[in-house]
Amino acid sequence: MVFSTKNREPILTPDIHLDLQAYIGGIVGNLDGILLKAGSVADHLHLLIAHPRTCAPAHVVKEIKAGSSKWLKTRDPRYAAFHWQTGYGMFSVSPSHRPAVETYLANQADHHRKITFQDEYRKLLQKYAIAYDERYVWD
Repeated sequence: MVFSTKNREPILTPDIHLDLQAYIGGIVGNLDGILLKAGSVADHLHLLIAHPRTCAPAHVVKEIKAGSSKWLKTRDPRYAAFHWQTGYGMFSVSPSHRPAVETYLANQADHHRKITFQDEYRKLLQKYAIAYDERYVWD
């Protein structure tokens, strides 16, 4: 799963990443899923999740975004107006690819020195042959 801050605002400071990921892990756990790995940078978040079998994907995303946004707003005044983007991307991963995805998520900071979130997301959409309209992807 991948989604950005509203308007890709680079607001997520490195000091909050691990706490945010842990908090999201609790949300996922409360839905009977498992957060396997997370990777975040200033303007977006990637989550590798063992998806709960009893929840629709949109419900899981809604709970993660709503809960983590409320939590962030209590952490520091700089997050008082925080919002996630409306959209998200969710892709299934073969268990045989899990180690590569975990390595990728662990190296987000290095990775995004070379490619922007938007370019990376376009590549994911193209790789998985997902049709998209630029007018609606970047809110």
